[in-house]
Amino acid sequence: MSGQNTKPANPNAGKKMSPEARSRMRATEKAIYRYYNDMGRNKGNCTWGVGILAHKGVCSKEELGLKVSAKMVDQEFERRVAEAERYVRLSIKIEVNQEQFDALVSLTYNAGIGGMEGTYSYINKGDFEGAAANISKMIKVTVVEKGKTKRVIAPGLIKRRDEESAPFRTKKRDAATK
Repeated sequence: MSGQNTKPANPNAGKKMSPEARSRMRATEKAIYRYYNDMGRNKGNCTWGVGILAHKGVCSKEELGLKVSAKMVDQEFERRVAEAERYVRLSIKIEVNQEQFDALVSLTYNAGIGGMEGTYSYINKGDFEGAAANISKMIKVTVVEKGKTKRVIAPGLIKRRDEESAPFRTKKRDAATK
């Protein structure tokens, strides 16, 4: 025996988002073929396509007039999913199952790379309940109204975060296996 560890340096190196999860996420991210404000008129962030952030803050009048093609939306969706997959593979140091990997890719796609450190930290410590609780709290977005910035609950994120946190709820998972 050489005593060498034969485990790959990255236990999730070969993982990709499953086709089923990718389809579910694409269905959740409704395609809008123009720029829009994600929290309604003059609220939220300037977004286009399938929840693709153009920039923080509301769209300008000019941006609101911009249209995008289905091809542009499809290409950017695929690029951003691949980016989220890559970031999850690089950041998660312990092995996760496919359902957990899919949830992390969806969350990273939606919340952005910058908002993931807390959740990734819980997972890397093996604290799946902590990760689930952290994911469930990620339901607020920053909006600017009448020149003032505030955090508000985005109703659409409540169901999404419940679905993304479910694979990390160990009590629920343990009950399902008994």
